[in-house]
Amino acid sequence: MNKKNYLITGVAGFIGFNIAIGLLKKNNIIYGVDNFEKYYSVKYKNFRLNKLKEFKNFKFKRIDIKDKTKLLNSFKNKKIDLIINCAAQAGVRYSFVNPKTYIGSNFFGFLNLIFLAKQNKIKKIIYSSSSSVYGDAKRLPVNERNELSKKNIYATTKKLNEDTAELYSKINDISFIGLRFFTIFGEWGRPDMLMFKMFKSQIEKKPIYINNNGNHYRDFTYIGDVVKIINRLVNKKINGHEIFNVSSNHPIKLLELVKNFNKKYPLTIKYAPLDKADVINTHGDNYKIKKITNIKNFSNFYEKLFKTFLWYKKNKINKIT
Repeated sequence: MNKKNYLITGVAGFIGFNIAIGLLKKNNIIYGVDNFEKYYSVKYKNFRLNKLKEFKNFKFKRIDIKDKTKLLNSFKNKKIDLIINCAAQAGVRYSFVNPKTYIGSNFFGFLNLIFLAKQNKIKKIIYSSSSSVYGDAKRLPVNERNELSKKNIYATTKKLNEDTAELYSKINDISFIGLRFFTIFGEWGRPDMLMFKMFKSQIEKKPIYINNNGNHYRDFTYIGDVVKIINRLVNKKINGHEIFNVSSNHPIKLLELVKNFNKKYPLTIKYAPLDKADVINTHGDNYKIKKITNIKNFSNFYEKLFKTFLWYKKNKINKIT
């Protein structure tokens, strides 16, 4: 594979970081940007960034993609083959507390990347969407043609990205790939997500609180599978705008997850009521993404769960999050 130049936004975040590592290992050049938003530990984000800086082909700029002038000036005349947008304000519940942040990062930031693509004649953008756009679907698994039913501001901004990509793919010579991620987990994951909360609770001998008495189902998808998918998509020719579910197609009940983990690593489990912003069940049909990438199987959930926990303990992630 020929070496390429990639711009990855949100490069100090969970998914952006792992994608960058995967592409750097193939000797590509990565221009990474991040604004180090304080939604969760900046120290942890710097820990990720320092790992990226170990690669000679990694170049970093601290930029908020909402700042159109700085973004365009920073990359003016730079050769970039592809933009991978992982920059977004994360968190479903927080989107009701500070909706303005989501509109800024998730929508206007995305528009600025499209303007950058036009300026630099970049022909392809891969961007992060979310399974949250499906809401509480009546029939599962959901596929990319399903009717959408958003339950929160976060999901609304993600759907807005999809609509924007669809529009600009028709009026510009830019192709777009939108990835509806289903509960990505694994090494370098976010500390505000259930799995890392569970790990931290086990190590620090503190209670883990499970919403809806654990009666949620989540289609957990291992980050290594995401990296494999990206490594194949970057070389795929796409015309216009395509959306893909990125899911294992194997949902896990949260109560069963916690109880199985508890058998090996004891926990103090406490139950909490349903948060109305939460989607109860997620289950994505992954036929379309498997077909275009020729990936036959996704990772075994429990194997990767325990692998991630051992990594978490070894690196003492609880101390920096």
